Amino acid sequence: MKRIIFTDKAPAPIGPYNQAVLVGNILYTSGQIAIDPQTNELILSDIETETKQVMENMKAVLEAADMKFEDVVKTSIFISDMNNFAKINTVYAKYFNEELAPARETVEVACLPKNVNVEISMIAIK
Repeated sequence: MKRIIFTDKAPAPIGPYNQAVLVGNILYTSGQIAIDPQTNELILSDIETETKQVMENMKAVLEAADMKFEDVVKTSIFISDMNNFAKINTVYAKYFNEELAPARETVEVACLPKNVNVEISMIAIK
């Protein structure tokens, strides 16, 4: 049985999808971009700040499902410019214990929603 996860501490969906879906003990999150949930404005001042906002949004979604980054088993990172990989990775790494970090792919894409530079989705198991 699936349960829809929603929190006002992360951006509301901008289309026909949910922030996350919990099936049993597995959480599937939608991709998060750098929208400040309090102002509904994009945070694009620099790639580090943008990535931090994405990760904070993801943290809020995980917490709404009573999970944390330690429960994440798979991450997908979509970036508009692979030259930003190192900066994104530095911010991303602050949220995980490297020894227990999830599996991950990082893919450069032609365009992301609202022309952001990074979008991240996760799968977590508790």
